[in-house]
Amino acid sequence: MNSFGFCNLSIVPCRKDTSDRSEMVTQLLFGEYFEITEEFKNWIRIRSGIDGYEGWIDVKQHAPISKDTFNTLKKQQPSYVADIVSIIEDTSENVSFPVTIGCLLPSLKGKEFSVDKKKYVYQGNVMSPGSKVKRSKLVEDAFTFLNAPYLWGGRTPLGIDCSGFTQMVYRLNGVALKRDASLQAEQGEALSFPEEAEAGDLAFFDNEAGHITHVGIVLDNGQIIHASGKVHVDNFDHVGIYSAAQKRYTHSLRVLKKMF
Repeated sequence: MNSFGFCNLSIVPCRKDTSDRSEMVTQLLFGEYFEITEEFKNWIRIRSGIDGYEGWIDVKQHAPISKDTFNTLKKQQPSYVADIVSIIEDTSENVSFPVTIGCLLPSLKGKEFSVDKKKYVYQGNVMSPGSKVKRSKLVEDAFTFLNAPYLWGGRTPLGIDCSGFTQMVYRLNGVALKRDASLQAEQGEALSFPEEAEAGDLAFFDNEAGHITHVGIVLDNGQIIHASGKVHVDNFDHVGIYSAAQKRYTHSLRVLKKMF
């Protein structure tokens, strides 16, 4: 099979198996593109053209594109929705729908863009990351997600998990992270001590079995911002994350990574 598609809806759940009751492992956001690797009844298995992550989506929740379009999208310098929530108009079908921060705006020219035969108009603010990452900007973008509720597999301010949070914040700053915390931990340069970390670096945490299960963004003054229950700020040191509300350490530090 050699079929391709892109996400033409606000948010599409990607599931572990071919059922609406199956675990949501991640989400596709508007404008993201993918390869279709398998079909089963009303479901297609997709592999993201951005981070290589795989999952099953409802066949009705995508628009087919050509291989040439897929390859063109992969090569483009991306532009992203910069507003928490904004509106896109699908002029091909004369409908409008909301999109969230970090959604892709492919081939954007002014306020208009198209993907194959589909034409769109976007009236909101646009973010186009430069080649150099500014730590202050990355931290500012992290706080944009403050109080977003935790959602397993989520990648938006309406619901997000720990690695979805770090992936999206880094995306807005032009740095590509993989999807899961354990995969992100394979990227970047390891730091020896928390004191070496700068605001914007990533801290990874493991469980009792030694598996990396959590990630957050290091801040100044011994703090970290992460998605656990909601996106919030906790204290952080060489042991791990200390919750003042719970009066205990909630996550054990495994490794610190510099990603840029």
